[in-house]
Amino acid sequence: MMKTLQVALGDRSYPIHIGENLLSESDLFTAHIRGKEVLIVTNETVAPLYLDTVKTALKDYRLESVILPDGEQYKTLDTMQLIFDRLLEARLSRQVTIIALGGGVIGDMAGFAAACYQRGVPFIQVPTTLLSQVDSSVGGKTAVNHPLGKNMIGAFYQPQCVLADTATLKTLDDRQFSSGLAEVIKYGLINDAEFFDWLEQNMSLLVSRDPEALAQAIARSCQDKATIVADDEREQGVRALLNLGHTFGHAIETGCGYGNCLHGEAIAIGMVMAADLSQRMGWLSTEKVTRISDIMKAANLPVTVPGKLSSADFMNLMAVDKKVQDGLIRLVLLKDIGQAIISDDYDGDALAETLAKFTAGN
Repeated sequence: MMKTLQVALGDRSYPIHIGENLLSESDLFTAHIRGKEVLIVTNETVAPLYLDTVKTALKDYRLESVILPDGEQYKTLDTMQLIFDRLLEARLSRQVTIIALGGGVIGDMAGFAAACYQRGVPFIQVPTTLLSQVDSSVGGKTAVNHPLGKNMIGAFYQPQCVLADTATLKTLDDRQFSSGLAEVIKYGLINDAEFFDWLEQNMSLLVSRDPEALAQAIARSCQDKATIVADDEREQGVRALLNLGHTFGHAIETGCGYGNCLHGEAIAIGMVMAADLSQRMGWLSTEKVTRISDIMKAANLPVTVPGKLSSADFMNLMAVDKKVQDGLIRLVLLKDIGQAIISDDYDGDALAETLAKFTAGN
């Protein structure tokens, strides 16, 4: 059974369709394709699994496709150039609709290419990983990485719709699946304590990919994100709460080399670090910090910093972050489970203690 949510952004509002076997539903695509031209952007992993299904659903269109290499290390301007090459070689016009068929990297790059090509063409998000279904495909953030910082080159550009086919999760490997669970847990921590409690009780079902539990978790996550995005599309205020764990996490991803530590893995570690700092600020009890660490472990996520990152590395990497304002590193911290805040007046010594704890031995 399909569930549909709305991202309410006035005349740029769009639906999120969640359900099984949506990729073959032509009508879900055609309702959002204005012209006769379609470019499907996918990668080497997803193409053999799902490209033909989407092509069959769109057989009445002039179809082109581009298959990119798979991995965060390819989320670059150089790789994005391959999308522009295909658009131009095929002489696709401003009437083209770009379809992003893949995980977060494909969604980010195809969306950014859509924002740029001939100053903007429509695109549709078809996320095939848990992380992209619950987070990156919703809300219009598109970007590529720079060697010095993650997602530094990009645009806010909303899709025409999001088609989250939960059947695609069956082919997702365990590590990628757990990576997606990190973003699901994040919603509970930010502003939905009731959801966090539910996740604690149902994590074993989610890890075993129980279809009913999974559908519920995806819908709740998308609803939580859609509500925040509708309130603050361009991250002037409350949307920044969605970055819980991301300042620490992006530093881990960049410092370890893109692709070595998956995004969700880095964010899980970052959320545990944010909880530790929140405890040092006197906001979170030891018991709640333990609950946060335990739920990450139950989702098969790491809670310790990998590699050889030092405290100094962290400070240098965190200083190159979109959340830095006037030289101050703004962090999303926790007053409680389900109550995140954006803070730049945290105790610098407490931050140093958190970094020292998590980089000890590195």
